Amino acid sequence: MDRPIRVLVAKPGLDGHDRGAKVIARALRDAGMEVIYTGLRLTPEQIVQAAIQEDVDVVALSILSGAHGHLLPKVVDLLKKEEVYDEILVLGGGVIPEEDIPELKAKGIAEVFTPGTPTTVTIDFIRENLKRKQ
Repeated sequence: MDRPIRVLVAKPGLDGHDRGAKVIARALRDAGMEVIYTGLRLTPEQIVQAAIQEDVDVVALSILSGAHGHLLPKVVDLLKKEEVYDEILVLGGGVIPEEDIPELKAKGIAEVFTPGTPTTVTIDFIRENLKRKQ
């Protein structure tokens, strides 16, 4: 691999809780990935622009607010509009009801990780599903 996997960890919407995002950011970093954490309360537009500017391989969206059905697909739509979706793996995580996961996947979220998922599962998924050549 020519460079470490670059991951943007972002918190879309008005959700003000970021403990889970920080835990996953640290685990990814400890696994040798470059992690850019955007902080709280970003719009989908801000997240997509940060992903483009940082030239990331993965966008990991953490959400607890209940707006996952709107915000996560919006990020996917904007990545497609910017013509970078085919190069970026998009993940979701947080408090997301199991019954909502199939719809999120149908709308372009590669995988959804709920509370209690071991960080190694997320790390392995990223490594196995990365869109760029390794």
